[in-house]
This record gives sequence, C-alpha cells and structure tokens, in this order.
Amino acid sequence: MKTEVKICGLTKPEDIDAALAAGADWIGFVFFAKSPRSLSVARAAELASPARGRVGIVALTVDAQDDLIEEIARDLKPDFIQLHGSETPERATEIRSRFGLRALKALGIGERADLDRASLYAGHVERLLLDARPPKGATRPGGNGASFDWRLLEDFAPGMPWFLSGGLNGDNIGAALAATRASAVDVSSGVERAPGEKDPAEIARFVAAVRAHDARRGDAKDARPAAKAAPVAAA
Repeated sequence: MKTEVKICGLTKPEDIDAALAAGADWIGFVFFAKSPRSLSVARAAELASPARGRVGIVALTVDAQDDLIEEIARDLKPDFIQLHGSETPERATEIRSRFGLRALKALGIGERADLDRASLYAGHVERLLLDARPPKGATRPGGNGASFDWRLLEDFAPGMPWFLSGGLNGDNIGAALAATRASAVDVSSGVERAPGEKDPAEIARFVAAVRAHDARRGDAKDARPAAKAAPVAAA
C-alpha cells in the first residue's frame, strides 16, 4: 500500500513545483503568525491553484478564531483543516459543522499517556497527526524539527487514519516507517535549508525514500507466500 506523503509549510511557487514533481500526496499551508512558514490566506490560495485537484490541500491553524477559519474555508477551500493547538473535540466538531471542513487534529506526543487523547477525538475528526510534544519554552506547537520515541506507537490503533510527524527527514524516514508502520507521513523542517526555506532536492529525497520503503515492503509481502510454498514444491 502506498504511504501518503504530506509536505507542509510551503510558501513559494517553487515549493509547490517541487512537491508535485516529487509525487507528494498532500501540501500544507501554515496560518500561525509565530511560524516562519506563516502566510496570508490570499497568498496560500494563489499558491494552491496549480496543485488543486492533483494533491490534497491542508490548512494548518493553531487555536484559530472563527473569522480566520471562515476566510480559509471561503478562499482556500482546503481538503482538511489541521488543528494544531489545544482545540477540544467539541471545538473540532463545531468547526466541521459550521464551516463544512474536514478536520485533522494534531497531538503532541512525549509519552504513552499522550496517545490516550486520540480516543477522545473519535467521531470528532477524520484524521489525526502525531507530532513531537514541543519542548519547554517553544513558541510553536510543531515544526520544531524534533521527533519522539516511535516505540510508543506499538499497537497504536486509533480507529481512524493518522499521520506520523515530528523530526522526519530523508535520512530517518525509512526507519520511522519500519518502526511505526504509519500509512501517512508529514514533513516540514526536515526538507528545509533554513527555517521556512524549502529545499527542492530534500523534498525529492524525502519522497523517494518513502517510495523506496513502500517498494521494500511490497517485495517482502510478495516474498512471504513464495517462501511458504517452497517446501511443497520441493516435495
């Protein structure tokens, strides 16, 4: 099965071109003033135009007020709104109902107990995103280039699709996928040359590494039945 890839925090036309050329499945735009990747809704809508219908579009917000969400829904028309703050399950449902948006809730993970929150959002959002819990003093809830202990995800089954995020890059994504068996991944700082400055070569390398993992996984699945059948054939 193909692993979905989301490239988040895009700010320039060349970022969009790179994500599309690499074969990403999702692109994300950030609407949070404290992020070096933040941009206006009008600019995001302009950037998203050539990608619409080719990849999914995600709008990342952090405890956003209704006027911003309304502007996003009206002008960007994203496939998902990513709730990356302290939004409650009830707030997520309100946003979905009032603005007609599908919701993706980000959870900060630092210990196994943090995963227990996932069940609270069942029926309130369509997807989850698991990011590293931000360090003390951080001004942003995500995009800090930090990962969490992937072993915490052993037997994690929230009953809805989820993205793995947090400190991923072209060097560690293969190990991350092997450890977590995530069906979707999200990257931002891991494909940048500087905060907010995407590197097209790193975007391509990241997606290629994901596809290489998919190919290895497919080869392994294909090999298992053949290995079981070998003794019968030898007989």
